[in-house]
Amino acid sequence: MIAGDIRNTADLERELSRPSEADIAFLSRLDGDILILGAGGKMGPSLARLCRNAADAAGKPRRIVAVSRNVAAEPGIEAIPCDLLDREQVAGLPDCPNVLYLAGRKFGSSGSPELTWAMNTVVPAIVAERFANSRVVVFSTGNVYPFRELSSGGSVETDAPAPVGEYAQSCLGRERVFEYYSRQWGLPCLVFRLNYAVDLRYGVLVDIARRVHTGAPVSLAVPAFNVIWQRDANSYALRSLEHCAAPPVILNVTGPEVLLVRDAANWFAGRFGRPCRFEGIEGPTALLSDPTACGNLLGPPDVPAEALMKMVAGWVESGGTSLDKPTHFEVSDGRF
Repeated sequence: MIAGDIRNTADLERELSRPSEADIAFLSRLDGDILILGAGGKMGPSLARLCRNAADAAGKPRRIVAVSRNVAAEPGIEAIPCDLLDREQVAGLPDCPNVLYLAGRKFGSSGSPELTWAMNTVVPAIVAERFANSRVVVFSTGNVYPFRELSSGGSVETDAPAPVGEYAQSCLGRERVFEYYSRQWGLPCLVFRLNYAVDLRYGVLVDIARRVHTGAPVSLAVPAFNVIWQRDANSYALRSLEHCAAPPVILNVTGPEVLLVRDAANWFAGRFGRPCRFEGIEGPTALLSDPTACGNLLGPPDVPAEALMKMVAGWVESGGTSLDKPTHFEVSDGRF
């Protein structure tokens, strides 16, 4: 599907959950059901559908189970409501050898830090104990890295974490909890450090495009960023199940391009035929990740940044819907 073919939300949802040949081939090799924890967020629904579609195309029967506080049943996907902070509810979840862990808290974390820490560090302990006999892909974030000079090319997996702010610190806490259980109990894990996914209704490119389209100023405080098409991120997450290990594998997940905020905003301005306004002083550092290891392990993303920008522009121009969940990519003090 090309950008012009995504005309509405139904088209978008189909594309986000379309399995690649690599996804189908992987599920023809993988045994067992797949459990998605935290399936009610921005990525969970489309990831569950991609798992279902890839499993069906592979012709290998399996359950796809979606778990969240509020999760809607869909054809071929079992929906189980569950408060992951409740040990008894988690104990009642079905055994699954393959777990995709998407649970966590970000937006609003500066207002309720205790809930952020509970969701991002207590829940991992509960889940790791319950699914000690499974393999787990643990969603995390590039926010655990320090801000880097643009010339650095981004952090690599062996760089020491240096999280800024309580949200990022709690995310590193999530990683460390799973690492503890992995090293102590042999729990196979892969830490999936993602930044930033874009699905046309949200994402850094969407934030910039909508600001330009409405005439709002674009902040230059954080001058650069990485992005990845959400369907590519979904595909990587599914296929990462094959690479879980003890101690955990760490994998940076994003597109290979480093995009400049100023250049992206000016590109959207040219596309929309509208002036572009900037605010703030252009910062010297940005939160950047080097995804070379991911590309070597799982292949390059299907959608490069240039194509993704065209998709975002077309969506915004046509009045496409928004999730109204800004990424706050311009924040450098960790207060999201």
